[in-house]
Amino acid sequence: MARILLVEDEPTLATGVKDDLELEGYSVDLAVDGAEAVERARSGAYDLVLLDIMLPKKDGFTVCRELRAAGLAFPIVMLTARGQEVDKVVGLEVGADDYITKPFGRRELLARVKAALRRASMPAAPPLPLYEFGDLRIDFGRCEASRGGARIELTALEFRLLRTFLAHRNQVLTIDQLSREVWGEEVFMSDRVVYTHMNNLRKKIEADPRKPKHLITVRGVGYRFDS
Repeated sequence: MARILLVEDEPTLATGVKDDLELEGYSVDLAVDGAEAVERARSGAYDLVLLDIMLPKKDGFTVCRELRAAGLAFPIVMLTARGQEVDKVVGLEVGADDYITKPFGRRELLARVKAALRRASMPAAPPLPLYEFGDLRIDFGRCEASRGGARIELTALEFRLLRTFLAHRNQVLTIDQLSREVWGEEVFMSDRVVYTHMNNLRKKIEADPRKPKHLITVRGVGYRFDS
């Protein structure tokens, strides 16, 4: 049974989401502010965090950033207000894997949760235990990455992106191909989400993200990984 940490300070929404998830068979803990969320996430073995942005004590962006800085790689799905495109982009940039726009229905909630849990539990490509290129060293077996000997904190989704590219290195992958292979067939993933995760990954693995040597944009088509 997957354990989910729900971080939401609005009582009615929190109760409804918690009930929906528990009826689906998940074990759900509730945190009502950002400080409690960080404490619970660091001390408990969670498989996924559902994280609201507007929270007392610490906002969702800060919580997400602190959890990623602590090396916690479980999926984080952020709850964003309708029309707040900047919230979605910032959430992805600080380490969230996906977002759900409020108001949302039960079916969308469960679909996003199931997809995130499935992505976290399955490999994105054939095993690649250890891979080195340039000054980068990626150990997929240990889920560790370093550049020039300094550790890089990659999320589980970023490891999946890298594995997908390495399985198709020197080939051009379209946005649709990346979306299907990394996020899955059944979940619609906007181009904006893919772009943001690609930019985040570039910032971590490229010496100069503005002039990438490995994650190359092929204009009008998609991306290519050059080793």
